[in-house]
Amino acid sequence: MKKSSFSLDLLISTILAISTMEILSLLNEDRTTLSFEFFPPASDGASEDLFTTVNELSALHPAFVSVTYGAGGTTRERTRRVVQRIIEETKIPTIPHLTCIGHSREEMTEILNEYAEDGVKTLLALRGDPPRDCPDYDRSQDDFQYAAELVTFIKDHPHDFTIGVAGFPEGHPITPNRLVEMDHFKAKVDAGADYICTQLFFDNHDLYDYRERCELAGIELPIVAGVMPLTTISGMKRMAELAAGSRFPAKLLRVLQTVQDDAKKLREAGIQYSIEQCQDLIEQNISGIHLYTLNKSRATRQIATSLNF
Repeated sequence: MKKSSFSLDLLISTILAISTMEILSLLNEDRTTLSFEFFPPASDGASEDLFTTVNELSALHPAFVSVTYGAGGTTRERTRRVVQRIIEETKIPTIPHLTCIGHSREEMTEILNEYAEDGVKTLLALRGDPPRDCPDYDRSQDDFQYAAELVTFIKDHPHDFTIGVAGFPEGHPITPNRLVEMDHFKAKVDAGADYICTQLFFDNHDLYDYRERCELAGIELPIVAGVMPLTTISGMKRMAELAAGSRFPAKLLRVLQTVQDDAKKLREAGIQYSIEQCQDLIEQNISGIHLYTLNKSRATRQIATSLNF
């Protein structure tokens, strides 16, 4: 009996080890992967709308999807519910974002245990932002000061999570010194990160320069490029406010300005720009493309179809 029990435990451990490598294996293949990002809805009605989108996009067979995490952990339970439902209903590998700001080590252990029970294999470890209603938040009291510390903590957890970390092709918004920025980023990688998922960008030259700087720093992890189609002028202005430091290249601005008085043409122009951006990324052998869906499927499906995914 003892021998049989040991063999079963070994088999389970082996299966778990293989499963945790699923996403990482796809990212290391020659073909560029496609994945999507969602955010947890704030109401039951919005939740059903989201899962209509999820079901529509599941037909594209993404390598994985991710679900964001509110500042200061404000969407902790809603994020988990979305992750659970996607896994249960679609079987698509699902990656919860996890931010360390505002969480104690005990809380983080509880969160990791919950995700292990849910069958989550991969996490995106982030430093995160304080809640918007706490402008004077004191980070010095947090158990985790930096994302690198969260990566180390996850690595020490009994469940063998694959860990993604955020990359910033346009530069980190609070670290203007790009040499220091890369030192901080290298610390996350050295702590045990397995892949990189970038913040959104609109000029591929920023991504290629970032990839080369990673190589110079000895970082050889797969890079998943974050891409967001801009379909409205208001959306672009909102993105400029939310993503501090976002650069909108003249080529994109020129395209949008020529059709800014025609909502339909502007939408199509924004989508076409994203298609061309993604085509170039594929030609340059980027490991993955991660589309920010804003919980809508139409633009995402149009881009994916044009790219023959």
